[in-house]
Amino acid sequence: MEKLRCLIVFLLVVSCLPTSVAQQKPNIIFLFCDDAGYADFGFQGSKVMITPNLDKLSREGVKFTQGYVTDATCGPSRAGLITGKYQQRFGYQEINVPGYMSENSKYLGDDMGLPLDQKTIADYLKKLGYKNAVYGKWHLGNADRFHPLKRGFDEFYGFRGGARSYFPYKNFNGVHHDNKMERNFGNFEEPKGYATDVLADEAISFIEKNKNNPFFIYLAFNAVHTPMDALDEDLEKFPNLIGKRKEVAAMTLALDRACGKVLDKLKELGIDDNTIIVFSNDNGGPTDKNASLNLPLSGTKSNHLEGGLRVPYLIKWPKKFKAGTVYNYPVSTFDLLPTFYAAGGGDVKDLEDVDGVNLIPFVDGSNEARPHKYLFWKKEARAVCRDNDWKLIRFADRPAELYDLSKDITEQNNLAFQELERTKEMFKKLFDWELTQERPLWMLKQQFEKYDIDRMDRYRTPELVKKEMEKYQKSEQNTTTIKN
Repeated sequence: MEKLRCLIVFLLVVSCLPTSVAQQKPNIIFLFCDDAGYADFGFQGSKVMITPNLDKLSREGVKFTQGYVTDATCGPSRAGLITGKYQQRFGYQEINVPGYMSENSKYLGDDMGLPLDQKTIADYLKKLGYKNAVYGKWHLGNADRFHPLKRGFDEFYGFRGGARSYFPYKNFNGVHHDNKMERNFGNFEEPKGYATDVLADEAISFIEKNKNNPFFIYLAFNAVHTPMDALDEDLEKFPNLIGKRKEVAAMTLALDRACGKVLDKLKELGIDDNTIIVFSNDNGGPTDKNASLNLPLSGTKSNHLEGGLRVPYLIKWPKKFKAGTVYNYPVSTFDLLPTFYAAGGGDVKDLEDVDGVNLIPFVDGSNEARPHKYLFWKKEARAVCRDNDWKLIRFADRPAELYDLSKDITEQNNLAFQELERTKEMFKKLFDWELTQERPLWMLKQQFEKYDIDRMDRYRTPELVKKEMEKYQKSEQNTTTIKN
């Protein structure tokens, strides 16, 4: 009888082990916004935007002052982060928007998507026992073969394309199928409310269902991308703003509210200490489209000045990272895949040919080196090489520019002609990197390249940006910040 009791106890312990081990893995939630301005959050210095929940996340986590994306536009940026590598290496150099592409492209329409031989964050985390969900904007291919449920995710509620209304469509006349809200695979279901709030509710439902198992949520808000849709009650919070600036402020408030609901649910369930929270943005704000503000950075979405590439970037992991940490070395969104994989217990040596690095030892101080000596960006003839704090920008229509970002964050003092040898060496380094790439699978019509250059010149200096913003404000200095 004693042996039988011991056997029963042993079997019970063994049967519980997988659950115990699984629950030690941290949950992971990636809060990803769209087209937000670098300066448009309280934790980034805004005195106008109302973002108490994200400000709190910044205080409780790690703030990266030099967080970058892999591209200055939506689709390629997402391709880089979800694969952990430079998307140019598999030909994903341009955005994938039907109607904008050159007819000479190899792939067009629904054939444009994340190549099927590329593994995603969700693919890797699934191997570690994670349940994976994506809510919101996909923008990595409209065809069924590119669908999130075929790329490692277990649940999806969102839209496959790049932009849509924040309110439910009353009918689908003229609405492309990739902009309809879809539940899992092929079940179109419009949101019962304002999309930003609804996406947060979907994430909360998933958390409640999976609170006893490790999960990964990619919460890809379309806020604050156009169209400029805002709730009346949110607009009322900004009486001193007008036009697009008022609308983007209201949309940012809704974004912060949605993030706060998710964070509050983690705390309510008692799993916040064992959850990694990341907040970032897909590219710089397009000031001309949504009145977003990237100051003190110059430039906007779609160009290679810092305002197009540098984004807000926060990570909170109470079990590992000290609250209130500020990290000043450059990091990229393609670092998230190896970081998440390592956090989940995976060996980063198993990752297939990624460019990102596991940020954990750099953030916790066990590795004091820079995560990256070099970083690169490219779109057609335009390209960037960053070597430590030096940044070289190559153009098609003008001489190259060289900046020392440690002294010139606004990129006003071009040192290319004073530092000729450095410029030459960085050109060579950029070319060496380009030799590792595939030819682009599709290309934008050439007219959009001129648009990107014109947009860059329009927002080339902080003075030009400030002048542009004057038309959106009554008296922004006197705006009262309302705390929730």
